[in-house]
Amino acid sequence: MAERRRIAVLGGRFDPPHLGHLMIAQEAWWRLGLDELLFVPVGTPADRAPPTFSGDLRVTMVDAAIADHPAWRCSRTEIDRPGPSYTADTMAELAVQYPGAELWFVMGADRLVGFADWHETGRILSVARLAVISRGGVDEPALLATAAAVAPGRVDVLEAPELDVSSTMIRERLAAGAPVEYLVPDGVARLLQTARDDGVVG
Repeated sequence: MAERRRIAVLGGRFDPPHLGHLMIAQEAWWRLGLDELLFVPVGTPADRAPPTFSGDLRVTMVDAAIADHPAWRCSRTEIDRPGPSYTADTMAELAVQYPGAELWFVMGADRLVGFADWHETGRILSVARLAVISRGGVDEPALLATAAAVAPGRVDVLEAPELDVSSTMIRERLAAGAPVEYLVPDGVARLLQTARDDGVVG
């Protein structure tokens, strides 16, 4: 019998994508022994303000960020789906697109704490495991206790380095005219420079 394909989903605003996102993707890739990794930019956030950059531009930036990795790709699942973006809907849709695959949804340890309050968590856990990224300073026993409480038997904790870079910081630097090179992949830096020149930020 052929082995099931192992696929992880890394969702987020990617507003813009940066090296921290790629580091998380790389850790999930090798620690889980994945066959494919999907970046899924949020379409319309259900509980937060809309992203600064358009969905199409964020997809283009993610494509540029992962262009060198043949088994990483960007999915337009949430960008093209109308209405609020819910992880439950996304994972159900991807489970249909990848029948028989073993799926993970990648998240930071900080998000696991509030996972019980997410929309239809049972639908997420019925088709996917959670790959929870643990960084320095995380209380490991508390994290494992939370995992057992909110998603019993469905969590894989992955240790990863932490990069002190965020999309908010990059947007602030763009607005201030500061350089963003070495914080984002080269292709993303070029797209952000064009966006700054066009007045999208700043």
